[in-house]
Amino acid sequence: MIWLNGQILPPGAARIDPRDRGFTLGDGVFETMAARDGHPIRLGDHLERLGRAAKLLDIPLPVEASELPAAIAAVLAANDLTTGMAALRLTLSRGVGSRGLLMPLDPKPTLVIIAAAHPPVPDHLDAAIVAVRRNEGSPLSRIKSLNYLDNVLAQQEAQARGADEGLMLNNAGHLAGFARGNLFLLKGRHLLTPPLVDGVLDGIVRHVFLVRAGEIGLDPGEASLQRADLETADAVFITNSLLGCVAIRRLDGHDLAQAPETVAGLLSLLKS
Repeated sequence: MIWLNGQILPPGAARIDPRDRGFTLGDGVFETMAARDGHPIRLGDHLERLGRAAKLLDIPLPVEASELPAAIAAVLAANDLTTGMAALRLTLSRGVGSRGLLMPLDPKPTLVIIAAAHPPVPDHLDAAIVAVRRNEGSPLSRIKSLNYLDNVLAQQEAQARGADEGLMLNNAGHLAGFARGNLFLLKGRHLLTPPLVDGVLDGIVRHVFLVRAGEIGLDPGEASLQRADLETADAVFITNSLLGCVAIRRLDGHDLAQAPETVAGLLSLLKS
């Protein structure tokens, strides 16, 4: 069951106009989050980020933001996902528009909420540096826009090479992040992640670690990172709202150092 503009419907009964700009132009944004036992994790942070992205693209929400928690709860209940872990996705498009690129003067946005059971998170993942680049000059590089094909192609390339995750550089050759999440490196007690200006998604877990990693004795910070930094790192992590924090075990076929105690400490920050 899905939620579409205020209604709970079976997917087969839901209709989105084929002229919707989310379909024709990728004109929209989305938000992905985890839920535990029917309760979305950091819902306020996710809805705030959705609001920021919608404001950047000048897409109004079709409902009041205060109505979304109840809508999400209804989707979880309708799909019998009130126990265990679930994955939620909110998709917001500008709605139907006339032909061409200009935005409609009176937009009627489309908002969809879907939910599915989320499988157990692995202890580690393998990654490969891919050819697809992150465009740090685009405002879309810092939001979850419906124009997500760069990430799709990056992930497809990584999988074709036998890896789980595609690690993307930006156009300047700096490390940007993974196709599915943010990048963190551990160097001694320094926990480093690329800055937003390097074309990085403003990740929810990323923000938590930058603000709170000091609580477990780490020194978090942002820095433009090079490929060589991967070779000297004490550990490499991917973070996102569904995975939390997972160590990268192997990069381009080469084993990386592991720091299981650090992973455990970082995960503890996400539970409080």
